[in-house]
Amino acid sequence: MSNNNIVPTVVLSDNHSMPVMGLGSGDMVTFGEVVKNAIIEGIKAGYRHFDTASSYGTEDALGNAIEEALKLGLIGSRDELFITSKLWFTDAHPDRVIPALKKSLGLLKLEYLDLYLIHLPISAKPGNSLFPPKEDIMPLDLKGVWAAMEECRKLGLVKSIGVSNFPVRTLESLLSVATIPPCLNQVEMNATCQQKELREYCKQKGIFVTAYSPLGTASSAGGSNRILDNEILINIAKSHGKSVAQVALRWLYEQGVGFIVRSFNKDRMKQNLEIFDWSLTQDDLEKISHIKQIRVHEDSYLFQYVA
Repeated sequence: MSNNNIVPTVVLSDNHSMPVMGLGSGDMVTFGEVVKNAIIEGIKAGYRHFDTASSYGTEDALGNAIEEALKLGLIGSRDELFITSKLWFTDAHPDRVIPALKKSLGLLKLEYLDLYLIHLPISAKPGNSLFPPKEDIMPLDLKGVWAAMEECRKLGLVKSIGVSNFPVRTLESLLSVATIPPCLNQVEMNATCQQKELREYCKQKGIFVTAYSPLGTASSAGGSNRILDNEILINIAKSHGKSVAQVALRWLYEQGVGFIVRSFNKDRMKQNLEIFDWSLTQDDLEKISHIKQIRVHEDSYLFQYVA
């Protein structure tokens, strides 16, 4: 795919367009300069959607990359990019939402975000710790926090608002109190975590689903990867002359969802973009539908409050 090719876009329920594939910056245990340079390479390759969060510690690196890309003429204006960030659960209180967003905007050096998400459907006592102890976790004031998210949109600080890691029952509660419904739910999803029930519910309610961990993660036992080492996906990849990663991403695209890829390797960034000009067969889709399902994050103490 050449730099001139554009990632397909989807129109969200609030009529804003979003590229279906984004380049993420989460779990990047590296230095800001490395992240900044990788994002610039992503822009050169053709990415226009970038995903960060206050908890990732990469908002400033992304902001520096955008600034550099503008200076280099890689993009004509900030409006060519779609930027997503997220409200961390320690700031998930009605009076802390706008200040948290303004802090993110300051680090990103932007006047607005394209998409702002509630990162988790829980809250915690405000404090200095990114991961507070269990006893500090508390229920989310869904009505109050969402009203503050709506206010962010009314103030023009963000174009679209949504959620992340919200199960069906929490979405139901949110929709019952929302004036502006969430346009998107970003969740763990891949061929080994297909989220069929949640996807069906979101489809009925006009909530677009975006997948994180689209290529899975290495397990603690032996470092194997449930996606890249999956025999079914390996065989399908061979039959198409594609990589396993390309098959896994193409499968997501054919499910009608968006996805956030996280590779900072220049070659893999380009390969991930080369999934839009071919298709999986019905037989491929049938085989993938029977892959054993597992949630990678189910052991995390935070996700005990989500599932």
